[in-house]
Amino acid sequence: MIRWLLALLLAALLGAAHAGETTFANLPREAQDTLRLIARNGPFPHKRDGSTFGNYEKQLPLQPRGHYREYTVATPGARNRGARRIVCGGTQPWPAAACYYTTDHYRSFRRIGE
Repeated sequence: MIRWLLALLLAALLGAAHAGETTFANLPREAQDTLRLIARNGPFPHKRDGSTFGNYEKQLPLQPRGHYREYTVATPGARNRGARRIVCGGTQPWPAAACYYTTDHYRSFRRIGE
């Protein structure tokens, strides 16, 4: 029983350290380019870039309306904006309080760390 609990705890700790996080270096080139644009405060290729992200899916930490801004990450081969976005919270432009990357149009996010 104790061995099973230790294994479960270890698995949870290892998963928590890696789940939901990524680094700038591990992002696709297009996401890195978008972060550079955010740091420079544009110009952005899409008119919706920098607009308020409502966090209606409640996938990000709850914050007052207007805290989060969304930015398009180019998707090669897509005929529209695609599903990839970066959402940043807090003071904009850079440094934002936190930025998150999604590849599936807000169904899941990974926090972008150092």
